[in-house]
Amino acid sequence: MPDLIKIGIIICDRYRNCAGGKCFRALIKREGAFSIYKEKEVQVVGYTTCGGCPGGNIEYAPEEMKKNGAEVIHFATGLVVGYPPCPYIDYFKSYIENKFGMKVVIGTHPIPQKYYTVHEKLGTWKNGNWAEKLKYIMGDEKIRKEYD
Repeated sequence: MPDLIKIGIIICDRYRNCAGGKCFRALIKREGAFSIYKEKEVQVVGYTTCGGCPGGNIEYAPEEMKKNGAEVIHFATGLVVGYPPCPYIDYFKSYIENKFGMKVVIGTHPIPQKYYTVHEKLGTWKNGNWAEKLKYIMGDEKIRKEYD
């Protein structure tokens, strides 16, 4: 049996009604950020929103997920593809890693092509450390279209 890793997923509150379809499809297929678990069994032990700007749930949700065995928190792809992307994402990542000692991965499913196209036109991801943030979820055009 492969190693088991337990994860939690935190989504942007703008998408609070999201049922997680793209995230869970990507998890099953080990695509996007879930490609890092190709050789592991993954169990989702928590799924919630950030609580809305400026992320009030970030103080509490990771602790609850950790009590359920979470070792890694994934910030859903919606935090980087929304308009605008989450302005607190770096702070949230640092906070969770430092306070709870948990690894944080930015992204879940591959970026849908429709979001990629708009952000390319806007130049959203041209400055700063976006390449690092998007490394697991950028994908190629073919996979981005599969997630439209």
